[in-house]
This record gives sequence, C-alpha cells and structure tokens, in this order.
Amino acid sequence: MTNWLVFFTTLLSVLIFTTGCQQPSPETIEPTTTEPGMPAPDIVQTPQKTSFHDICAEILKSYVDDNGMVNYNMLRLKRRRLKTVLDKFNSLKRSEYNSWPKEDKIAFWINAYNMQMLNIIVKNYPIKPSRIFSLFWGPKSIRHIKGDINGIWNNYKFIVMDEEFTLGEIERRLFRKEFDEPRVFFALSRASLSGPPLRSEPYYGRKLNKQLDDQTRKFLANTRGFRIDRDAGVVYLSALLQPAWFGNEFLGKYATNKKFKDKKPETRAVLNFITNYISVQDAAFLEVENYSVRYIAYNWTLN
Repeated sequence: MTNWLVFFTTLLSVLIFTTGCQQPSPETIEPTTTEPGMPAPDIVQTPQKTSFHDICAEILKSYVDDNGMVNYNMLRLKRRRLKTVLDKFNSLKRSEYNSWPKEDKIAFWINAYNMQMLNIIVKNYPIKPSRIFSLFWGPKSIRHIKGDINGIWNNYKFIVMDEEFTLGEIERRLFRKEFDEPRVFFALSRASLSGPPLRSEPYYGRKLNKQLDDQTRKFLANTRGFRIDRDAGVVYLSALLQPAWFGNEFLGKYATNKKFKDKKPETRAVLNFITNYISVQDAAFLEVENYSVRYIAYNWTLN
C-alpha cells in the first residue's frame, strides 16, 4: 500500500511540474496595446487630401476634349448637373475652406471660375449674333453675349460660400491681390480660341504646380500665345500679356534689371517669365537678339 502511495505522489508531482513549465502558444499571446488615442508607433499619419475639387471632374471629363474645346451643345442638355456643381461651391463652409493650404484655395477659385464660365456660355448657347457686329467679330464670337465683352465678367453673379461674386471680382480680388501666382492666368477659361485651353480635369492643390506649368507650356506652344519672326525681328505675344491685361501681374515675381534692358519693366518681367517655358533656342533669342515686341490680335470666337 505504501508503494502505491509513493507512486501516485511521484506521478502527481511530475504532472504539476510539466504543466507549470508549459509556454503559451503564439495564438494566446496578447497583442501589445498603446494608450487610448495614441497611434501605434509603426503607423505613419498622412495629411488628408482635399477632395472637394472632384465635384468638377465629371463635367470636365465628359464635355471638354484634350484641345480644350467644349461640347456646349451636349453640356446645355446637362445644365442641371452644372447647376448642382455650382451649388456645391455655395454650400462649402468658410471654416472648411480656411483650413485648406494655399494651393487648394487657388485650385478652388480656378475651378469655381471655370465652372461659372461654362454656365454663362451654356445660358447663352447657341450664341445669337448681331448682324452688324458679325461683320467685325464673326458669328460665333462671345462678344455677342450681352453686346459687350465686359458683361460676361461683370454682369453675371453667382454665390460662393454664401457670398456674391462675378468673374471679374474673382480676378481682381483673388488672383490679382490675394494670390501672388501669375500662372493662374493661363488656367482661367475665357471661352475663346485665343484664351488658355480649358483642361479636361479639375485643378487640385496636391498637383497645382505641375498643372500650372503644363498650362503655361501649352499656351506658349500655340502661335496664338507666342511666336518669333526671326527674319522680321519681331516677337509676338498674346494680348493677355499686355500690361493693360495681365502683364503687370508678373512684376512681383519676375521683374528684372539684368536682362531685356531696352524693354519696359512689365515687358521685361513677362519675357523673363516665359524664358522658363519655351525652347532653349527661343529663350536665347529673347535674351540676346534685337527685336520689337508686338501683341497678337485676340480671337473671341467660342471655343
């Protein structure tokens, strides 16, 4: 009896020892936790990208081709969709807008401007030409709208963030004063053949610099924007680059006393700017050759 008691006592001791030495399986290990509200150390926090600009994407992709030409006939049938987009600009809260970086704010106003320009043209499409002025302007000129080209920029009002604006006010208040970025003038649609081409995508803060550079190159690559007559010694610039239009806007960033010394300050600034976006050969001509500067007559024919 004593032997059996010793046997069971020994067996029990062995079982207790082996159970106590057992390691938990990987599945039973509790994950390391962090304090509430603190991100895990290996998680990289990235800033949220502004997605508001996407509201313009469908219209631009559907009705604007790669050359900036607009299918106004089809867009006119979808004017309710265009109105819905413009309503979004009105419903945006100023507090949300104020939280955006500068690049997103610039993209916002370019998109608002271009959407409203489409809206104005759609409201007046097809254009009803004046018999008399058609002889001078052509039958498809947007100058027939309101009988005065300034009417497009000053007579059509729309609401943005619960405040009234016109296209002219956006140009004066935002692009000429608040934002020191003259490249925007190559992004604003003027609904005409001599104007900058309308992109088939919205502007986004995250890639604004690339988009504005691309717009500038496209505009200057067109003979309506820039060309050189080497034989005649004449450099032709878009009428948009005249001091009376947007030429003065380049003085802040591109004024120079080192080159183009025989030209006026506004012209020097414009020439200094465009040398960054044209061929090496053309830039060299502008910098060292003798030439006069002339401005190309503006073609207001609908795009």
